[in-house]
Amino acid sequence: MTRHFSRNARGGEPPLWPPLLCVVALSVTVLSACAGRPTGVLEPVAANPSAAQVEMLVTTTRSRAEKPGEMFSGERALSPTFAEITVSIPPEAARKAGEVAWPRKLPPDPGTDFATLKAAEVDRGAAEKWLNSHVRKSPDGSVLVFIHGFNNHFEDAVFRFAQIIHDSGARSVPVLATWPSRGSLLAYGYDRESTNYTRNAVERLFQYLARDPEVKEVSILAHSMGNWLALESLRQMAIRNDGLPAKFKNVMLAAPDVDVDVFGSQIADMGKQRPRFTLFVSRDDRALAVSRRVWGNVSRLGAIDPEQSPYKEELAANGITVVDLTKIKAGDNLHHTKFAESPEIVQLIGSRLSSGQALTDSRLGFGDHIVAATAGAAHTVGTAAGLVVAAPAAIVDQNTRQNYVHHVETLVGPSGGASSNTADSACGKESQTMSGNCNR
Repeated sequence: MTRHFSRNARGGEPPLWPPLLCVVALSVTVLSACAGRPTGVLEPVAANPSAAQVEMLVTTTRSRAEKPGEMFSGERALSPTFAEITVSIPPEAARKAGEVAWPRKLPPDPGTDFATLKAAEVDRGAAEKWLNSHVRKSPDGSVLVFIHGFNNHFEDAVFRFAQIIHDSGARSVPVLATWPSRGSLLAYGYDRESTNYTRNAVERLFQYLARDPEVKEVSILAHSMGNWLALESLRQMAIRNDGLPAKFKNVMLAAPDVDVDVFGSQIADMGKQRPRFTLFVSRDDRALAVSRRVWGNVSRLGAIDPEQSPYKEELAANGITVVDLTKIKAGDNLHHTKFAESPEIVQLIGSRLSSGQALTDSRLGFGDHIVAATAGAAHTVGTAAGLVVAAPAAIVDQNTRQNYVHHVETLVGPSGGASSNTADSACGKESQTMSGNCNR
C-alpha cells in the first residue's frame, strides 16, 4: 500500500505524520489531568442580592448536550430549540467592565463570578409568551438579537451576551440566536457550514419579530463569523419580502469575517430600505488575517482600512457608519474581541441602541496562536506540528490548556478512545520502518 509522506528517492527526511500523531495523542493524557476552566457552568445556583441579573431568550439550532450544565453542544439539531436563561453578574467591585468573570470552580459564587440562576428549555409557545411579556415591560418595545462568532461554546455565547447587555446599559429585550459551533480553532469549516445550516432558523426569527405588533424596534449585533449568518438571513428575508421592515433599525457588524466583495452584493440584495449599519473594524485583527489567507487572500470586511479607496467611497455610498478600533488596546491577543471588552466601545453600543455591541474567541492562549499559525489553510501536517510545539505552552498557560485537548480531539478523535486507537493504528502501519518512534 502506498504511503503518503514517505522518504523520497534521494534519502529525504522520514515521514512526520506518525510520530507527531503519537506525541499529540500522548499530550491528551497529560493535559486532561490539568485543571482548566470548569465546564457545566449553566447549572443554576441561588441568587446573590448584590449581583445584577440579565434575562434572555435563546433560540438555537444546537443539539442538546449530555451534561446538564452545558445545556447545548456544538452539534446540529434537526429543528430550533428555545430556552429562558437568567445570568447573574457580580458587583462592579468584583470585575472590570468588559470582562466575563468565569468561575474557577463549581458551583460558581455569584458574588465574584458570572453564574446561572435559571436555564430552562421551553417550547415555541412559551418562548413567544416570554418575548411578548418582556417586550411589553421594556421602555421602548425594542429587541436586541445577538449572533456570536466562530469558536464559541454555548456557555461562551450566553455569558458574553449577558456581559454586553449589562455593560452597555441596553434597554432592549435580549434574544440570543446561537448556532452549532464546536468551540475549536480547528473546526473552522464545520462552523462556517453551521452558519449556513442556521440561516432559515434565523430568518424565521426575524420574520416573527417583524410580524409581532408588540415589537417596535429590532437591532442586530453580530460578531466574527456570526456576521455571515446575520447578513445572509437579512438578505434572504429581504428577497422573500421584497424589502426589510422599517422596524429593523440597527445592524452592528463587529469584526465581520465576511468577504468584502460578497458583502457588497448582500447589501445590494437588501434593497434601498435598509437598517442603519455600523461596522466595527480593526486592521490589527489577527484572526481575520488568518481567515483572509484561508479564503483566497480576499479582504475580510472587519479588517479593511475604511479611509482607503475603494472602501471609503463604497461605505459612504451605502450610508454605513464605521468605528475603527485599530488603536484600541483591549480584547484578546488576536485583537478580535475589542468591541465587547473595551468599556468605551460597549457603552457606545448601548448609546447607539438607546438613541434609535472572542465572541468568545477570547479563550485563546499563546499556544493557540501557534496552532493557528501552523494550521494555515487547515493542512493536517502543519496542524500536528503546531500542537506538538504548543504542548509546553499548554502546561503553563491556562487558556492554551483549556483548548489544547479540543484541538487534539479535532485532529485525532476523542481522547477516551478514538484518539488512542487512531494513534495506535497510525503507529502500527509504520511500525516496520519507524519502530522506535511510537514507543510510549
